[in-house]
Amino acid sequence: MTSTASRVAALALAAALLAGCDQLGLDTPSKVAERRAAEGHAIGAACRHAARAIEDCYALNRKADKSAIYAGWREMNDYMRENDIAPVAPQLTPPTAAGGDDATRRPS
Repeated sequence: MTSTASRVAALALAAALLAGCDQLGLDTPSKVAERRAAEGHAIGAACRHAARAIEDCYALNRKADKSAIYAGWREMNDYMRENDIAPVAPQLTPPTAAGGDDATRRPS
């Protein structure tokens, strides 16, 4: 009986500790997916505002989710049309496929 009681107590303790993972700042798979979608959405909106073609945006942000990029790009496109907002020309040149040159970037 003692081993069963200790197992139940250990399981209860483990469940209580795992329930607080969100409060500890540990990322769950759903949080990671939400963050990636939000980042892709923001990237797409920024690309559209900077007058970048959607294909260029995909090429410059290979790790971002394409569907999220497209959703952000499309939403910004609609917003810019409705409010007659002109695109802002990008000030930085995109990095080359070989890794880019630091001389083409503005100092931070």
